[in-house]
This record gives sequence, C-alpha cells and structure tokens, in this order.
Amino acid sequence: MSTENEGNEGTAAEAVPSVPSAPPVPADAPQGPPGSTPASTPAPVAEPTTAAATPMAPVPETPPHAPHTPHAAHAPQSAAEANWPPPPAVPAYASHGAGGGDPVWGAPPQSYAPEGQRRRGMGGLVAAVAAAALIAGGIGGALGYWAADRNGSGSTTVSASANPQDLKRDPGTVAGVAAKALPSVVTIDAQGGDGEGGTGTGFVYDKEGHILTNNHVVASAADSGQLTVTFSNGKKYGAEVVGRAQGYDVAVLKLKNPPSGLAPLALGNSDQVAVGDSTIAIGAPFGLSNTVTTGIISAKNRPVASGDGSGGSNSYMSALQTDASINPGNSGGPLLDARGAVIGINSAIQSTGSSVGQTQAGSIGLGFAIPINQATNVAQQLIKTGKPVYPVIGATVTMDEKTGGAVISDQGADGTAAVSKDGPADRAGLRAGDVITRFNDTAIDSGPTLIGEIWTHKPGDRVTLTYKRDGRTATAEVTLGERNGDS
Repeated sequence: MSTENEGNEGTAAEAVPSVPSAPPVPADAPQGPPGSTPASTPAPVAEPTTAAATPMAPVPETPPHAPHTPHAAHAPQSAAEANWPPPPAVPAYASHGAGGGDPVWGAPPQSYAPEGQRRRGMGGLVAAVAAAALIAGGIGGALGYWAADRNGSGSTTVSASANPQDLKRDPGTVAGVAAKALPSVVTIDAQGGDGEGGTGTGFVYDKEGHILTNNHVVASAADSGQLTVTFSNGKKYGAEVVGRAQGYDVAVLKLKNPPSGLAPLALGNSDQVAVGDSTIAIGAPFGLSNTVTTGIISAKNRPVASGDGSGGSNSYMSALQTDASINPGNSGGPLLDARGAVIGINSAIQSTGSSVGQTQAGSIGLGFAIPINQATNVAQQLIKTGKPVYPVIGATVTMDEKTGGAVISDQGADGTAAVSKDGPADRAGLRAGDVITRFNDTAIDSGPTLIGEIWTHKPGDRVTLTYKRDGRTATAEVTLGERNGDS
C-alpha cells in the first residue's frame, strides 16, 4: 500500500505575471537624452511546471501473528479422559508470536535530480511566485487595514476550549468507556527462565489484586520465570501465578504488593450478548499498551480449538466472535460491551495462513473471546484451589472434522474403554460408535464442538444429548461428572 502527497496531483501551477524590472514610462513623459539606455524589458517567466505526486515507499506487512505477542506455546488441556490429537484447522492462538523487534515504518524515498538536469528558468519561476506572493500580501494587508479602519474594529475570532481534555465525554461513548476501563487493564510481561516470553494483557478481577488473563500469556513464566504487570499510569508490580487452566486457556495472577484503591472491571453476562452488539477491546497489540479498538459481536457459540501444534496441549472454547481488531499482545485483555462491562477474554484470531519465515498473523476481523461467564467459573475455582475442574461426560470422542457429529471412539487412551465404566455416558446408555449430534439445543458437528459446549457448564449440570445409532436417533439425559486438574 502506498500513500501519495496530496494537493498537487494533476494540476499545473497557474502562470504568474512577471514583475517588471523598472516602472513603466508614461506616454507623455519626456524622452531621455540621445544615447540614453532605454528601460530594460521584463524578464521572461519560465513555463509553469506540474508537480507530480511522489508515492511513499510501501509499508512492509507485519508477519502474521495471533493474539498474544511472542510467547512459548500455551498448553491447553487434552480431551476428557483421552489424549487428544492436534486440534483441527481452526483459529490458532498467538502464543508463538514473533519477536521483540520494533515495527518497521515505511518512509518516502527522496530523489534528487543532478544539478545539471534541473530545468532552466525554475529560479525565475520561484522568484516570480515569491514576488507575487509578497505583492499580494501587501495589497491584502492594505485592504484589510482600510476595511478595519472604516469599520472601526479589528477581526473577531472564536476559540475552542483551552485543552481537549476539558471536553466532557458522555459515559456511554467509546471515549467515556475507555477512560473508565483503562486504569483497570494491565500489560503483562512474562519472561521464562530459559529466556522465552512475551507480552500479553490482563485486567483487575477483584480488590485483592487478582488479575485475570489467558494461560498462554503466562505459561512460559509460570514455573520458573518472572511476571511483571504494568498499569496504564506506568506503575509496575511483580506478580505470581495463582492457578491456570490449560484446557480453558484461563489463568489468574496475584499482585505481590497490590496498590490500594484497585478498581475491578464490572463483569457482564455473556449469555445475554446478542449478535450485533457493540464491543470494545483493550490490550497491548505488538506491545502497544492501552490500545482501544471497537467492533461488534459477529457470532456466538463459535467452536474454536487451539494448541501448540504438538497435540499435547490443546484448548477448546465456545467463543464469542468479534470484528474488533485483535492482534498479538491482546491476549488476556477484556472484551467490553457498550456499557464497559466485561463480556469476554480476548484469546484467539483466525489467520489467513503464514508465509515462509512468518509464524503469526495479524487481525483480519475474526477475533474470538472466551465468554466471561465461563471464565468467571474457572477463575473462582483457581482462586479457591489453584486447580481447574472440568465437567465431563465420561466418553472419548474423535477429533475428526465434518463427521456430522461427535463420534464416540472405539477405545480410549492407552487402550482403555472409550466409555468409562459407571461414568455419566455409561449410565445414560451411550456406547462406542454413537454419534452425538446435539448438546441441549446446540447442534454438534465434531468432537471439538462438543467439548467446547461441555466446558461452558459445571460438574453436576444435567444436559440432554441427542445421538444416532444404527441410523436411528435417540436422546439421553446425562449428569456431567468432573475431572480435577490438567493432567
């Protein structure tokens, strides 16, 4: 993409009358004595030239990234009671963001023509324009003074407020919401003991100093590393991990010496969000802290799987989709509604793919957030016990896409039974080979979609599964069980 200098394209400069080298002589003026030198003739003016627009150098495209700036691969959880294969080709997190280099900005190339190639007469044109400008200025000044003198007063101007910050923004505007929320949003710098790390975002969860963010933002520094939290006013605080859930991609930090007067962000109800609702995302894309972007809710219950590509650590969510610009470094930041209440945690983006040497992608208007209702349940459990609790149906399903549902596998991990004996699915009469097509009222098209829906609930919730067996459709009432921890 290139930009051009504006205001001088395609229009030739108007010719400016030349300035006589000597005052004109009246017709009846006496002639000079014989032999006197006649008045010099006006110097010719160079032909006007057209100033062509000069294109700026194209700005290099930033290598593709996903929402979290360079970071060791986060390690979300494997499937309930089974080792899951790598996630399907759906939006990936930016947990492996590229690096700490400064952005490269394009600059307009400067071209210089050799002295000998400059058009003759250019100096005359510049001089003529300058002279005409001075003359016009003098005439304008005289006329202005004459008009002011006749009217008995000078010119009158109207001034705006002395400072832009003096303008009051309505609380319902984006500026009003951002001004209130920014002091409660933090930039997280995670540095692992092995030198790996990156930048992400979080927000104040309670007055005790707990910070809510993504697991993949802090994973590299969770065991042996350093976490630093920076507020919008520039003040920095050390932090430690209270607990993290790989499968949910949620983590809770605690400030080591929390300041007084912490203002937690208000939490909304993600179940009540509607497609088309306004959204505001706050984060640190590519390390640019306190960045605010806007958009709408583009879709709900969007099945999203992500992982490090090794198949050993995967995350699943039934996400809120938004077109608010989300980039590496936005991970863990709040997705707000028009009132400023948190409705989600920004976590992933869809990528168009990467080129050779590129490992991340930037925003293309497809961002995904963990619904805040789910994140809150996880955060409360992490603060209470330090470990996540996952609801399960007690059956292993395949991770294949486009199977028309979630297919219960023939066997589980390490050759165990696919349907756990006396587990929720077993008690409901489900068997290996059954294809689950609905979870309550939500259509299920694959294993990852089913897991994402299960994890929006709590252990003990009673749900209805619709499944197919031997060409026939049946339903089963299942009370969700639980599994503690990520291992």
